[in-house]
Amino acid sequence: MTGSWHNNAKQSKPRMTLPHILVVSLGGTITMTASAAGGITPTLTADQLLSSVPQLSSVASLEALTRFSLPGASLSIQNLAEVAVLLKERFAAGIDGAVVVQGTDTIEDTAFVLDLLTDGTRPVVVTGAMRGPQAPGADGPANILAAVTAAADQRLAGLGAVVVLNDEIHAARWVQKSHTALTSAFTSPGTGCIGIVSEGRVELMMTPRRDISPLPSLLHNDSRVAMVSLGLGEDGRLLPALKELGYAGAVIEGMGAGHVPAAAVAAVAQLVTQMPVVLCTRVRGGRVFTKTYGFAGSEMDLIAKGAIPCGHLSAGKARLLLTLLLCSGSGASAERIRQAFQTDGCPSNPAPQD
Repeated sequence: MTGSWHNNAKQSKPRMTLPHILVVSLGGTITMTASAAGGITPTLTADQLLSSVPQLSSVASLEALTRFSLPGASLSIQNLAEVAVLLKERFAAGIDGAVVVQGTDTIEDTAFVLDLLTDGTRPVVVTGAMRGPQAPGADGPANILAAVTAAADQRLAGLGAVVVLNDEIHAARWVQKSHTALTSAFTSPGTGCIGIVSEGRVELMMTPRRDISPLPSLLHNDSRVAMVSLGLGEDGRLLPALKELGYAGAVIEGMGAGHVPAAAVAAVAQLVTQMPVVLCTRVRGGRVFTKTYGFAGSEMDLIAKGAIPCGHLSAGKARLLLTLLLCSGSGASAERIRQAFQTDGCPSNPAPQD
């Protein structure tokens, strides 16, 4: 009786259609093998990466594409804009989610750029590896499996781009590389990961609010934004050179809640008259203050002089956001830039224009 029931249940089990996931490789440690000249360099293709993880066949129907073969540090914003265009095209053609594989040096940057340039209606997952495929305990195959598992879960749609490594799922807005060697290198200071991949499925602990309007993925110019750290004893003497060097904007990475030495205030104030200047902090958790400290070089002093507080964004991500705004055809107005850095440091829907 029991056996008969079991057989009937097995026969009547519906066949499931696997989600169609695009895997795009940009290079990075996960693709690097030993070079005759010494060290490791990018060599493996997307197809080769996927062939090393046979378990993927039960998770998704896969499409592999090698777009670049570069170390993460050599990717450009234009490269990432091209990837964003590719993802939009493939989403329109019906794929269910996408995984972008690349070097860990700039995973947090790529995830944030894709978060800004795609609409979030389908899962976008960025992953890589801390160890090359020939190293003992290589983490690439496990990361690819976890990333594809996440991209195949439609609960991630609408959450924006995410980073998946070490079985943890991090929101693009918060994730940072926090160690140069450990497989647990990626963290989200101040928030923690939003979920994990465990026993072959996604477990979400929280869902980040997504109040972002996608920016244009076609860049209309090559505006550059400088990032300058002003620490103890700095006087900002580099700042007057930025305009002459061709920079269209600047990000100041201050101390504490967004503070710079008093000796640097005059240089910052002058720079604000020449270009958009965004104020950030080197502290990895928490936002830049806006109304607490009033001394020379404090956040209130700099904001009063025209600096734009970055909210919770790191200086690196603030530079990316300001760059994309300046490179877009209609996003470079002072009002739009200020609006983009309000609240959580990500763009909100623009106010209606008369």
